Amino acid sequence: MAFKKNLFVPNKLDYIRGNKRPEVKCILCSILENDPKVESLLLWKNDLIAVSLNLYPYNPGHLLFFPIRHIVDIREMTDIEADNLFKLNKKFMDILDKLYFPKGYNLGFNIKDASGASIDHLHQHLVPRYFKELGFVDLISGSKIIVEDPIVTLGKLKKALEVE
Repeated sequence: MAFKKNLFVPNKLDYIRGNKRPEVKCILCSILENDPKVESLLLWKNDLIAVSLNLYPYNPGHLLFFPIRHIVDIREMTDIEADNLFKLNKKFMDILDKLYFPKGYNLGFNIKDASGASIDHLHQHLVPRYFKELGFVDLISGSKIIVEDPIVTLGKLKKALEVE
């Protein structure tokens, strides 16, 4: 089903087209640098990989994992970075299982423009998935309802990390 609009983030189209993007060289690098021009939902980082919530989530807990180094292709990752990324996927899937009880996950990279990549910094999406995600309003209105504000999700995940 193609959605005509998103009830939670009506300005996403402008963002994708670049009309409302912050004027920075790289959004993800700017997040790491605490640049005030960029809205940050940074959740966690170490010396190799950072984890952030997606500003425009498909579902609560939609995370982005990205190398601290500015690279654009998965083949540029070191073995240590790739191993770290894989371990972090497992860790955050366990945390999301405890908080949201998803029935599955989508994990993926969009590499380069033709794939739909909208950020020129390698990042991987982790999207929790649920049975019957589409509800009545989704179906009749052609809209996607986001059921939880990403700021609320960020707070829940930060609290869960404190327990780890």
